[in-house]
Amino acid sequence: MSVTDETPDRRPRGSARPGYSLDVKLWKVTKTGRKSRPYRLRWVVGGQVHGETYSTSALAESRRSELWQAMRRGEAFRVDTGLPESEVRAADEAAAAVAPVRWFEFCRDYVGGRWQASAAKSREGMADSLAAVTLAMVQRDDGVPPDEELRLAVRWAVVPANQGTEAPAELKAAYDWLSTSDRPVTDLNRPEVFRDVQYRLSFRLDGVPAAGDTFRRRRRALNTALEYAVDAGILAENPLQRVRMKRLGANDRVDPRVLVNAVQGRQLLTAVSYIGSWHRKRGRRLVAFYAVMYYAALRPAEAVGLRLSDCYLPEPPEDGSEAPWGTLTLRETRPVSGKQWTDSGERHDRRGLKAREATEDRPVPIPPVLVAILREHIRTHGTAKDGRLFSNERGDVVGTSSYWRVWEEARAFALPPERVDSPLAGRPYDLRHACITRWLNAGVPIAEVARRVGNSPEVIHRRYHGCIDGHEQAANEKITKALEADGDTA
Repeated sequence: MSVTDETPDRRPRGSARPGYSLDVKLWKVTKTGRKSRPYRLRWVVGGQVHGETYSTSALAESRRSELWQAMRRGEAFRVDTGLPESEVRAADEAAAAVAPVRWFEFCRDYVGGRWQASAAKSREGMADSLAAVTLAMVQRDDGVPPDEELRLAVRWAVVPANQGTEAPAELKAAYDWLSTSDRPVTDLNRPEVFRDVQYRLSFRLDGVPAAGDTFRRRRRALNTALEYAVDAGILAENPLQRVRMKRLGANDRVDPRVLVNAVQGRQLLTAVSYIGSWHRKRGRRLVAFYAVMYYAALRPAEAVGLRLSDCYLPEPPEDGSEAPWGTLTLRETRPVSGKQWTDSGERHDRRGLKAREATEDRPVPIPPVLVAILREHIRTHGTAKDGRLFSNERGDVVGTSSYWRVWEEARAFALPPERVDSPLAGRPYDLRHACITRWLNAGVPIAEVARRVGNSPEVIHRRYHGCIDGHEQAANEKITKALEADGDTA
């Protein structure tokens, strides 16, 4: 006789303690038609259907036998999980025998496990995101240290090199308090705790809503950590997956107000050369640094890592003919991170190009004007000992604070007073935006622009769509020609 769902094994109803039921129906194993787990077992407890799928019929029949034996012994089944009382009791005893994992301990173990495979900026972002969530994963008793101290204590404690060392004096009180007053990781399943976690992801310490990119970075880091907790058996499920978050649009479109035109760009580069005292002009060493962003769309971290060996800078022809183009072959970036996040102990990490394999390079053709600027820079300032094109007066890596201060002073020289407080070229990075926009407006295909700047065509289209001039007029002209060909014009 064939087995169907119409012939379940059933035990008569009875009474059981709250949350459990003796009204259990056990169906036969059936085929689902799925390739990976084609065998299905279903049973009903107190009117609630439960089911599991298996890769083989033997596994399904074995599980069915276990449930049938529990029914014959007269066990009550738990309504919400469908498990026999003996299995529920065994699971509770096993959980009670293991001390709950505390949040502070979990953060240190998790970051330590991912440390070696992560870049310095990723390490810092991971620590910052977990530090924000930690403010919700603590007991708010009397004497709780300020939130800023708790956040800094977490950022210090998760660094593997700090394990087993004494916390700095200014963080010791917060560190000791966290070690005894943090919550178990399983408290994330408590609604009031999880609501506070969502708040910490979305707001800064001062109560101002965090930027969309900050929220997405924090949530992404927390989600990865919680998936790790599920795999490690610390959590039964990822609580973030139960919550439907409002989708936030990517807020990375370039503001047209930051873009400089050709005259403004040249004025800014000239102003940079005047920054500094009469005997020590700090800006002169950075003119070419800003120029590679403005004429070749380099990122600041790519400019910091640029070496003389990466540059092809042909000499101008003696016959006065048109100067040739050169090439920058980018191989390395030097993003800024704190010393605690890098393996070398230096503030600047040493990485390959963004979103590329470590050994992959990116050649960027450069116009004659930039070739001339770089040749003059090398003649005047030389290179660092390791061949880097840009360095400070001591020969060290150019620091972020250094080129930011020079840029702020240069804007005050180059721009009219009413434009100094405007977004125009507010950051050195805006020179890269101006370069990319100039290429797009010149008609360079998006795919070629994307190749030169190290982005995908989709990113270029999304970020710079509102900065491309003339396309509306060109489209109107094409439509007009089409209408004229059809005889529909007035």
